[in-house]
Amino acid sequence: MINDQNFQKEIEKNKFTLVDFFANWCEPCKILAPILEKTVKEFEKVILFEKVNVDNIPLIAQKMEISRIPLVVLFKEGKPLSGFIGVKKEEEIKEWLERVLEKEITEWAKDYAQKNNFKLKNKKVVKGLLNNEKKYGKRYCPCRRITGDEKEDQKNVCPCVFHKKEIEKDGHCFCQLFKS
Repeated sequence: MINDQNFQKEIEKNKFTLVDFFANWCEPCKILAPILEKTVKEFEKVILFEKVNVDNIPLIAQKMEISRIPLVVLFKEGKPLSGFIGVKKEEEIKEWLERVLEKEITEWAKDYAQKNNFKLKNKKVVKGLLNNEKKYGKRYCPCRRITGDEKEDQKNVCPCVFHKKEIEKDGHCFCQLFKS
């Protein structure tokens, strides 16, 4: 059970942690809980899901200025990234998570491209990277076949081992995420 003492450690366990701040006496929290649990299953390989009763974390609730619940916050490496207050439909939550995660992948790709003197060519590939991360737990290049052999497939994690030679030869990598 998460409390004031272990909160930070628990939300840093995974790259992304989604926290549902609730209370047992909160009716909207009871409505949101099953919707959120169902929605998050699709993202379970990407996001660690935690439910935190605000009555058990008074210091954290005060520090985070939690004044309304249900409050849902997506943390990246222990830092709040995005969130919402209140009850939302399953589709709205899914779209919100995909939008936030796609933005994160795009930022990562831009940073990687800049550090390697590449440019981003096709941002649509980001959706494929997210889909593979949701399905397999890793950002496999959408243009590569996944065999199921983790050691063999490791070379296909974006940026794959082939991308630099492909950019050098063709001016872009095979999936066309990066170009020279």
